[in-house]
Parts: sequence; structure tokens; C-alpha cells
Amino acid sequence: MLVNKIPYYIIRSLIFTVIIEFIVALIIGIRKKKDLANVILVNIITNPFVTIIPLTLNIYVSLNARHISLFILEILVLFTEAIIYKFVLSYKKLNWLLVSLILNLSSFGIGEIINKLL
Repeated sequence: MLVNKIPYYIIRSLIFTVIIEFIVALIIGIRKKKDLANVILVNIITNPFVTIIPLTLNIYVSLNARHISLFILEILVLFTEAIIYKFVLSYKKLNWLLVSLILNLSSFGIGEIINKLL
């Protein structure tokens, strides 16, 4: 991977993440516009970190460093988003940690499948 491709991967990752998590949020019953907007905004804040750091490590260090950082960052994002959801979502059918887990597992899993296909 070339350094000049990083912006492309960041934008692609963010777009796919927002679309996937928006659809999954609808599937689990999040319907209020404010809640859906918050799901999008939270991803706009957290997704670039989870994309930029592993990509950069992959280029300058190693693939193993990328995998390790991705694992750590995904866990940090899971809990960070869960805490944010606790305070900003009016949706209460599922626990805020479960909402974060479902959304993040969905976007990560589907994202991995999409990346294999592209």
C-alpha cells in the first residue's frame, strides 16, 4: 500500500462504516432522527483513528503492528462509543454497550468482507 492511498482508504472506510452502522441501527430499532444522527457523528469522530493508525503502522512498521493496533483500537472505540451512546441516545431497548457492540461488530465484519472483495 502506498502512502498516497491513505486518504482514499480513510474516506472509503468512513463511508462504509456510516452506511453499515446506520442500516444496522435501523434494524435494531433506532428510529429517532437525533439518535441516528448521533450514530453517524460518533463514527465520524472515531472511525478515522481506527483507520489511520493501523494503515500507517502497516506501511512504516509491519502487518503485525497493524493487527495489534487494530485490535486495541477497536476495543477502545467499542467502549468509547458505548459511553457516548449512554449519554446521547434516547433509544433504551438495548443496553448502550450492547448497541455499541452490535454496531461495531457489524461494521467491522461487513467491512472485512468488503475489503476482501475490493
